[in-house]
Amino acid sequence: MSRILIVEDDVVLARALKNWLERERLQVTCAITAANARRIIANEEVDMILSDLRLPDGDGIELLEWMKKNKCRIPLIIMTQHAEVSSAIRAMKAGAEDYLPKPIHPETLYPKLNDVLLRTRKTKRKQTDILQRVSPPIREVERRARLVAVTDMSVLIRGENGSGKELVADLIHRTSARDDKPFVPVDCGAIPRELAASEFFGHVKGSFTGALADKAVAFEAANGGTLFLDEVGNLTYETQVQLLRALQERRIRRVGSTREIPVDIRLVAATNENLEAAIARGTFRADLYHRINEFTLRMPELRQMSGDIPLFADFFLDQANRELDKRIVGFDAAALAALTRYDWPGNLRQLKNTVKSATLLAAGDYVTCRELPAEVTAPSTGAAAGN
Repeated sequence: MSRILIVEDDVVLARALKNWLERERLQVTCAITAANARRIIANEEVDMILSDLRLPDGDGIELLEWMKKNKCRIPLIIMTQHAEVSSAIRAMKAGAEDYLPKPIHPETLYPKLNDVLLRTRKTKRKQTDILQRVSPPIREVERRARLVAVTDMSVLIRGENGSGKELVADLIHRTSARDDKPFVPVDCGAIPRELAASEFFGHVKGSFTGALADKAVAFEAANGGTLFLDEVGNLTYETQVQLLRALQERRIRRVGSTREIPVDIRLVAATNENLEAAIARGTFRADLYHRINEFTLRMPELRQMSGDIPLFADFFLDQANRELDKRIVGFDAAALAALTRYDWPGNLRQLKNTVKSATLLAAGDYVTCRELPAEVTAPSTGAAAGN
């Protein structure tokens, strides 16, 4: 879920923006002053900022300059009542991603927001190209992913939570003929039952309470590219029926509309559930299973790839240094040994969180065992990992 910071001293507007963005399943934090915004940026994860140009204790351009000085690489859109060319030029020169004149409406806000978030995701994906993994199990997964990428086969990626399924889905997209089109991830477990149709197929203005404007999502956003359905096993039976129809007919209909829209998407799905057992229970459709499972990739657990742990630890350390404005050089020998021998039941997600926390705590040039959790540094980790 993307995290948005709104910096706006007009409480009514800030509340409206927050409501609009939360309807898009974005996580929103608000700040009234530049000082409060700086504190949030320094202490919390933020993916994008919407900032007023004029603030009680400064302006949005000064906030941009502070971010540049402190190496906070977060995209920012400037909002202002004063839609002047000179203000726009100043904001863009200072590093703003875009410029949004007031009054602000959802139909103008959403396209700009989605464009910036899409560019940000692409940048992050390019950064992951630096990491070359060495463990045979994941090298085999990557080999198979590249083989299937050049086809249009639907792919089902199976594996534990945090094992990097989205990274492999993104690899399939980037090495396919669709790499110049969008890669759109959807967390199926986070979609409320009553909003599922709207989240997948969009809606027209007035089709239900809160539908303030026409909205194109998931299938339309991924048109020509790749739609990644994470945790597909969490979809309700009703949503599975709608999804199967869309995949078979390659057409969708927005909620409240009678017009069918042709779509061309490559589907990649992922799950940590036993879908065969779900089919036997009657909670997952067999025909949908066969539609999404033309080719299967099975993700190995991190504990099976000990050779990759030092590589990922350094990779996550570089990320944490940038995000926390730290300059930690690396891990001392004891810390690296502890990281390598631990079983990592939470896989890559757990390793990333552990490294980030240790980076924050580290006072010297290197992360030591003092900054690592007790379960990681325990002499025998087998029992701890199984709890």
